[in-house]
Amino acid sequence: MIPATTPDTTRTALRIHHARLIDGTGSSPVDDAVVIIDAGIITYAGAAGTAPPAAAGSSVRVVDAGGRTVLPGFFDCHVHLAYAQGSPPSRRAELDPVLLTLDTAARLRQTLDAGVTSARDLGGLSAGYRTAVETGRTVGPRLHTAVRIISHTGGHADVRLPDGTDLSAGMSEIADSTDAARLAVRRVLRDGADLVKVCATGGMGSPYDDPDDEGLLEEEIRAVVDEARRHGDKPVAAHAQGNAGILNAIRGGVTSIEHGYGLDDRALDLAGERGVFVVPTLSTVYAGINKDTMPDYHYQKKVRWSGTTKENIARAIEYGARIALGTDAAVGPHGVNLMELSYLVDLGMDPMAAIVAGTRTSAELLGVADRLGTLTAGRTADLIVCDGDPLQDIGVLGDPANIVCVVQGGAVRKDLLDLPAPAADTLPTGRRP
Repeated sequence: MIPATTPDTTRTALRIHHARLIDGTGSSPVDDAVVIIDAGIITYAGAAGTAPPAAAGSSVRVVDAGGRTVLPGFFDCHVHLAYAQGSPPSRRAELDPVLLTLDTAARLRQTLDAGVTSARDLGGLSAGYRTAVETGRTVGPRLHTAVRIISHTGGHADVRLPDGTDLSAGMSEIADSTDAARLAVRRVLRDGADLVKVCATGGMGSPYDDPDDEGLLEEEIRAVVDEARRHGDKPVAAHAQGNAGILNAIRGGVTSIEHGYGLDDRALDLAGERGVFVVPTLSTVYAGINKDTMPDYHYQKKVRWSGTTKENIARAIEYGARIALGTDAAVGPHGVNLMELSYLVDLGMDPMAAIVAGTRTSAELLGVADRLGTLTAGRTADLIVCDGDPLQDIGVLGDPANIVCVVQGGAVRKDLLDLPAPAADTLPTGRRP
């Protein structure tokens, strides 16, 4: 599970005032709002007129938002932080492991600075990075990781050469029967996975298949879901692009449909009945197509599916599908994750609904909505301060330069406001500014 707070010896009490509050619940914004944080927990978020007064002589760190917008820290529910944008997994073998670790840590920081305080990595990221963030060894989003991807032979995550050489750099787990699917689940859970990811269809970037190809059989997906249930009731995410595989995944009991490019009305109805989330990863359509950097088969599939994807996701938005935010960062760029909000709005989603998709609904998908995703009393203090009004121009959130402050668990992680230093008596023993 994602921890409620990230251990941090620099956490101080905060009082943010002169703010415009969008709390992630979908409620109307509150002008001239105050947010109060104590011990990493929000104790008040609302109108200044009803805010508790600041205690005399208090060591609370006061933040003047200057009328800027305060929102919950965002989620990206589909990233691949172990990989650089556009770099195939096989390229990892060309780098020293130390460089790989440092590059991954840099992407973690880049993602956090973009306003993403929690992320779900769906293939390639060791559980060690989750622990590194939890324990303060590095700074980045709270992490939920699938570690590896379960695929059948020749499926979307099978990038082995004919001689058996695995070019996935350990990203894939092959299963070709229900028993093998159960064993694959046990292996990824043994390696620390928080959830299980399966391939229910082919994909864009895989050389052996197409998005309309079906992946694991419905009974194999059902076995995965059952095995994950037996081990802590872990959620199951399904890479699912073509509609036949989407239906197999939903009937098999998955928690979320990743991509969902071929969603039709039957699939939307079934997903709605079963409470299945959809994570559209529109960044791969709007910002993830570059003929100069992509293999021709990948480029051709992307171009062929681009219009269909936009039509189907627009229909899913109109339908009221349970949409969470995900970018597939690595296929598209890292560090501009909240551009995904603009793409949702471009396809018909209201800006406030897009913000809720990236905060409260995403927290619901990850099972942490009781602690994260909204700026309400009792929740963990993850928030961002941004220049501009995202309800008038959702695009302001997509530019990291507009994210002027990031607070995670009460600790200030990014500060472009030149905030005052915390009072000396709030610093750990032996430390001074």
